[in-house]
Amino acid sequence: MSTAEIDVAVSIEDEAWTTALPGAEELCRTMAAATIAEAAGDLDGPSVEISVVLTNDPAVQELNRDYRNQDKPTNVLSFAALDDDDAPVVVGAPILLGDIILAYETCAREATEQGKTVAHHTAHLVVHGVLHLLGWDHEEDEAEAEEMERLETRILAAFGINNPYAEGEGLGS
Repeated sequence: MSTAEIDVAVSIEDEAWTTALPGAEELCRTMAAATIAEAAGDLDGPSVEISVVLTNDPAVQELNRDYRNQDKPTNVLSFAALDDDDAPVVVGAPILLGDIILAYETCAREATEQGKTVAHHTAHLVVHGVLHLLGWDHEEDEAEAEEMERLETRILAAFGINNPYAEGEGLGS
């Protein structure tokens, strides 16, 4: 469990987020901090910084096309700063984990299709995105994918959110 101070910057680029989810900023901060505290282990720094951007399908589609060669929107993208082996390391400086970007239209559609609230689906996607920033990968290793799902489920359960991987649930696109 990490004891580092956690700074989560939330940027709302599409007002649909605040209309549908008035507490979007606080929800993102809470879920990101809980995930880091639970899953980050002992980080080598006094503080951790992460950004969460709440935007829309066109913006996420552009990023998905440019960085993942997939010309379509998706629910969440994670860009891990720790993946940059050439990044300078400054002793005592904050650890920059990276950025998570969520697309409103896709998230809202998936929440409706899965019979859950936008808040619960967003909470899950933030947890999922932060785990990616911490190095978790569900696409290459089945055992790691299962462990990642268990960790997500445990973090969400602490907030009264049902298992997102139970039958009929899931991450969506």
